[in-house]
Amino acid sequence: MLKNTFDLKKDIVFFDIEATGLNVVKDRIVQIALIKFIVGQEEPEQLEMLLNPGPVMISEEAFQVHGISPAMVANKPTFEMAAQQLWDFIGDADLAGYNSDRYDIPMLMEEFARCGFELDLADRKTVDVQKIFYKMEPRTLSAAYKLYCDKTIENAHDALADVVATVEVLQGQITKYKDVDYMDGDGYTTPAPINNDINSLAAFTNDARTVDVTQRLKYNKNGEIIFNFGKYIGKNAAEILVKDKQYYNWILNKDFSAQVKQIVKKLVKDHEQANPNS
Repeated sequence: MLKNTFDLKKDIVFFDIEATGLNVVKDRIVQIALIKFIVGQEEPEQLEMLLNPGPVMISEEAFQVHGISPAMVANKPTFEMAAQQLWDFIGDADLAGYNSDRYDIPMLMEEFARCGFELDLADRKTVDVQKIFYKMEPRTLSAAYKLYCDKTIENAHDALADVVATVEVLQGQITKYKDVDYMDGDGYTTPAPINNDINSLAAFTNDARTVDVTQRLKYNKNGEIIFNFGKYIGKNAAEILVKDKQYYNWILNKDFSAQVKQIVKKLVKDHEQANPNS
């Protein structure tokens, strides 16, 4: 059981949300959990609930992360129905979470705003635990060189010095993680993914769902390329591009990457060859 070990001048609520997607304005909360540490009280208070997102569907990507299906929240209260209870629980407390400044807090503010509650941060402190982690454990090449090679880069930011350090860092990582399994944030384990094999390293470091580096296109669970932006987000790209030639030409003439344009052209060509009578 958690104990209050904080030197508090004001109550603080740690919270985390799961949602229909990552858009803090358009998506909706489907689960929220809060732990409130109260000044002078040893045991914190907790509140957790599933929420019905209403007309906003749970995206396949979100479901793959949190496992909350539409059926699980079909009979749960909407945020509007739970808003007063959540508002009263938070009160005037400070707020804390992991990546909360960029995601959880903005989404919670949007949900409250739709219900007529203004979650004002002017008189609240916010603590994003992820920021502490990133600041105290720097993710720079110099930090990696020190960690894996126990050396200091001479002439840092000189291109040759940096690339030499990068080579040595990878060599150090291969040695350090030779027999170490990797567990992701969702509890899935990959047995010893860091080994002296470039194909394995490439597979581990690249998102298999990503089609292009700008992430305008991606694969769905069926291995189909879908749009990751715009009015056709989540839709089969090839089918849309063939049906909506105006959209196809718009992509080719706008500031999309050369890679996206190349993929788009190939999708249309392959689809038309496979469906000559469509």
